[in-house]
Amino acid sequence: MELEPYLFFHGRCEEALSFYAKALDGEIVHISRIAGSPIEQSFPADQRNGVMHATFVAGNVKFMASDGRPGPGPDGDDDIVLSLATTDAVEGERVFKTLCEGGKIDQPLEEVFWGGRFGMLTDKFGVQWMVSIHD
Repeated sequence: MELEPYLFFHGRCEEALSFYAKALDGEIVHISRIAGSPIEQSFPADQRNGVMHATFVAGNVKFMASDGRPGPGPDGDDDIVLSLATTDAVEGERVFKTLCEGGKIDQPLEEVFWGGRFGMLTDKFGVQWMVSIHD
């Protein structure tokens, strides 16, 4: 299982990634736009050119990033989420179920358009998690 921070920049993701690339001598190794994705219509028109998902790497430093969910910008409550990824479906389901104990499911663990299964939750301590099970 792999753990990575997932950072939300509320409309400034590309700017932030460029800044970190310079500061950390890193690179944006993947970037997907909201426009053209199946979720495009859930975003206001002025947010559709935003970053749906990006991956940043600088040496041993790796994180994922996005402009965030549709709607108003940062309130400080969802700027950092921990993302767990695994190819072991049984382990991924167990971890998701266990992290949910005493917490709340924000998005059920289900099939997603980019492949595999994905779910989001907030644990009983207020920590937000994403769980991805890759095929």
